[in-house]
Amino acid sequence: MTITNATFPVGAPGFSTHPIDRAAHLREDVDKLLALEDHSHARAYVVHRDSLLIRRNGGSPTALLTLEEARAYGANPGTVFLGLSDGKPVFGMGIAANSVEALLTHEEVAVNDLRGAITQGLLPVHELSTIAMAKALVGWHQRHGFCANCGQRSVMASGGWRRDCPNCKTQHFPRTDPVVIMLVTDGERCLLGRQSQFPAGMWSCLAGFVEIAETIEDAVRREVLEEAGIQCTDIAYYRAQPWPYPSSLMIGCTARATTTDIVVDKTELEDARWFDRAEAALMLKREHPDGKLGPHPVAIAYHLLAQWVNAAA
Repeated sequence: MTITNATFPVGAPGFSTHPIDRAAHLREDVDKLLALEDHSHARAYVVHRDSLLIRRNGGSPTALLTLEEARAYGANPGTVFLGLSDGKPVFGMGIAANSVEALLTHEEVAVNDLRGAITQGLLPVHELSTIAMAKALVGWHQRHGFCANCGQRSVMASGGWRRDCPNCKTQHFPRTDPVVIMLVTDGERCLLGRQSQFPAGMWSCLAGFVEIAETIEDAVRREVLEEAGIQCTDIAYYRAQPWPYPSSLMIGCTARATTTDIVVDKTELEDARWFDRAEAALMLKREHPDGKLGPHPVAIAYHLLAQWVNAAA
């Protein structure tokens, strides 16, 4: 049974394509950035927490708003310069909760949960990487308004890619948190786990944050042992995926189990178990007789599992 997906082909998870020119050389040119904001083709993604403003454009939804539209809906005045798309400037903007509440009665615009908008097919796949940039950067500014060194309020700089403290002159940069996510196999079986916050019936690959002074390989071994009591070896890199919740880099890996008796850490997982290829394929295809599900194709976990299933096809 071969696993395929038209929207996210195996090996191409969401948020991982980069059609935008980040144009980093423009970030320090304040005059140029101000001019780009006034450009007739300038557009912005407006982010509120894990949601995105989406305008219904004559029945065709779009998240790319003119800056005039964004401000009219209540977006905050500060913009983050994301880059150039076909030479046209694209920005990220935040919006306050009271402005979002005021939009709930508007018919022409909705505040959609990003995950839901993706699963419903409301957003073009080629825009997801730029949307991830907007979400991560806007969220970072909202959470880091004060200098961690002296406590004074910091200000946006470098087109939104830095915050500067006017008091102690410390520069602050947005962080990306590395996360290992791994498919551990034992011959014809793979190890999947389930967390309590997962949708009903869903199982996925084990994952965890890389700790300070830890290699990717050591993080894989540690997380699998901690969460499921399984020892593993032969760790190999598969591919990475930006994951804007809030700002992670998922480092996809494979590994071979050297032990098979599962001991679940109930503080991390609700359950963990071995699945054979046939059962994993049914889960990915949403055809499992017991309603068990694999991860959504937007996530790298789906692709780790699918490439393993397809390897036997």
